[in-house]
Amino acid sequence: MNAPAGINAAYSGADVTAVTALTRAAGTSFYRGMTILPRPRRIAMYGIYAFCRAVDDIADNEGLTTMERHAGLTVWRHRIEALWQGKADDPITRILLASIRNYDLQYADFISVIDGMAMDAMETIVAPDEATLDLYCDRVASAVGRLSVRVFGEASKDGVTVATHLGRALQLTNILRDLGEDAARGRLYLPRELLEAEHVPLTPDAALAAGRLPRVLSMIADRAERKFDAAEAAMRHCDPRAMRPARLMAASYRPLLSVMRARGFANPLRRPSLPIWRKMILAAKLVAQADRGA
Repeated sequence: MNAPAGINAAYSGADVTAVTALTRAAGTSFYRGMTILPRPRRIAMYGIYAFCRAVDDIADNEGLTTMERHAGLTVWRHRIEALWQGKADDPITRILLASIRNYDLQYADFISVIDGMAMDAMETIVAPDEATLDLYCDRVASAVGRLSVRVFGEASKDGVTVATHLGRALQLTNILRDLGEDAARGRLYLPRELLEAEHVPLTPDAALAAGRLPRVLSMIADRAERKFDAAEAAMRHCDPRAMRPARLMAASYRPLLSVMRARGFANPLRRPSLPIWRKMILAAKLVAQADRGA
């Protein structure tokens, strides 16, 4: 679908306050990370984040039945369709409508995000095959990246390539980082082919206890590293200013792979985090980049 008519659409102050509060309340580094962007682009990113959070909350709500989660995501499909008719009904969709007009955001990417959430909502993902895992990563991560790079100011094919590789790199890192938490919910996002090749059981609890699991995790980390490298290579062909947020995302996630490697992928129930000194360096870079040109 083509973007709804309009250019340089304005953001309502009340709507900006609402999506900013939603993003800040999430307690993630995303809110602070986006401060390096000029205000209109920052607001658009808060709108995208609020949308992603809303559909993720539906998909992850264990208090809802499968049919209720399906119904909730269907409502969001209709709301996204309505945006392409110029209709919005709350702060999130009004911010999205203006952002679609300002940055030519693509309908297919919003729907891909919802499709990815539906994969989690409709069944418990346990040891998917490689093709299914890659599709999941594309929908829940790379599609968000494709929306994001347009807001950052890079709508080129190279920008799409950055989104494709960086999204997968980030999601694979998430899978490794959250292995224990996912297993506690009956989920296992490691590919069936690798597990079977290393004779690791295909059920979450048994997989976590398997002696050869670290070999599988190391291979996934290698895969994530290659995706980070591919994203970095594509960034060299993009506007450096537009790529600043993407570089910061990579810089905040990639070191987690080293942390997990250093401990031999042991203790999967313990979520890895960066040491405080590394976080301080990243924070300093964030401030320096913001000072140089938001």
